[in-house]
Amino acid sequence: METDARPESEAQAVLGGGVRRFGGPVEVLELPGPRELRPDEVLIDVQACGVGNWDEFARTGGWDLGVRPPMALGVEAAGLVAAVGDRVTGIAAGDRVTVHSAPLREQGTWARRHITAAAQVAVLPTGVPVDAAAALPVPALTADQVIDGALQVRAGQTVLVHGAGGVTGGMLVQLAAHRGAKVIATAGADSAGRVSAIGADTVLDYHQRDWPEQVRALTGGGVDGAANAVRAGSAEAIRAVRDGGRLATITADLPDAERGIATQAVQVVPDGARLAGLVQLLAQGVLTVTVAGSFSLERAAAALAQARHGAHGSATVLRPSGSQHAASQR
Repeated sequence: METDARPESEAQAVLGGGVRRFGGPVEVLELPGPRELRPDEVLIDVQACGVGNWDEFARTGGWDLGVRPPMALGVEAAGLVAAVGDRVTGIAAGDRVTVHSAPLREQGTWARRHITAAAQVAVLPTGVPVDAAAALPVPALTADQVIDGALQVRAGQTVLVHGAGGVTGGMLVQLAAHRGAKVIATAGADSAGRVSAIGADTVLDYHQRDWPEQVRALTGGGVDGAANAVRAGSAEAIRAVRDGGRLATITADLPDAERGIATQAVQVVPDGARLAGLVQLLAQGVLTVTVAGSFSLERAAAALAQARHGAHGSATVLRPSGSQHAASQR
């Protein structure tokens, strides 16, 4: 195993943002320092970590990440590789990387150091900002597993993204458009311009109760595939799908099958190789992610609150290292 040259005293404890019990408040915790790496693992000095509403599920115990409190939260991060296990290839100490880490090997990513499986790590291209890299993994992998996996989107098809105003919804729009699909999106009126700018051909206001009928009228019978990103929204979205089409939901509210429509609930799966392709798209400007603000570990609870309530399609990150940028949010 490669080792780093940090003082012994620094490895004795690591600060993290997390909970002492499921359902408890988010607070700064003192966690054990990193253990010796297993052969397939990577140790990351975390520079930024993503914060999303999925972290609320982890905080309350609704998402089993394989560890129990006291624990740092967080399942995505970007930073520098500090050390690698002796069977890791393609990743070396000093590399800039990003990761979606689940199940957790030790602690979550809301900490200054994080151990993860090498297979879940992607090396970052030059020039990708660390905040964007930290906020990318969960929404981008989710969108990719919906668009390329569940919906099998091909050029020339018509795709509905229901709930395109959020971070993941925006990723769904961008990837569907990149695959050559015509995208019909639903969003609030205040998000319509932004959703159009990232690739939607038509944006409908989901507050209008007849929006599924509007989709069917626009398409002459319904879309080829629909991606639902609205809680309890898949029953509406399926009304906009043509007979024999496909629907995927990321909100676990799988509708009853009807009219020969194939349905699938998608829960994000870590995949370093897939993530590497997505960060290349980020570097090329094909995918974009806007970060609304970065917070220090001391303000992790505020960061989670912002992510839960939404930030007009922008992502939220923590800066565990206590950088100047993070300190500005104190």
